[in-house]
Amino acid sequence: MRKRADFLAANRGLRVARPGFVLLAQPNGGRGTRFGVTVTKKIGNAVVRNRMKRRFRELLRAALPAQGLPDHDHVLIGREGGVERDFARLRAELDEALARVASGKVDPPRRRRPDRRARP
Repeated sequence: MRKRADFLAANRGLRVARPGFVLLAQPNGGRGTRFGVTVTKKIGNAVVRNRMKRRFRELLRAALPAQGLPDHDHVLIGREGGVERDFARLRAELDEALARVASGKVDPPRRRRPDRRARP
């Protein structure tokens, strides 16, 4: 996935939070199993963020063909401790998160923030 609109659409889907990442999954209307990775600047400098993205991409490439939901977009959002976590532990957490999404045992939807622009 490359387009911002695809990432925003995935944000409205199923959500499973783990210590190293947040997994989002959203049906994409028959476009196949796709994935995207995002890491914010709060995580660290460019070297740290790129290292985290490389690790996440490798995890997704290995796990999605067997465990990913068909015709869904999968997005991994990096969290603070994700870059220091052991790769095997991240793989186990991703396997668990994909299983939870497949079974429908996901985290409750996030509350919307009040709109700051609309003031009385």
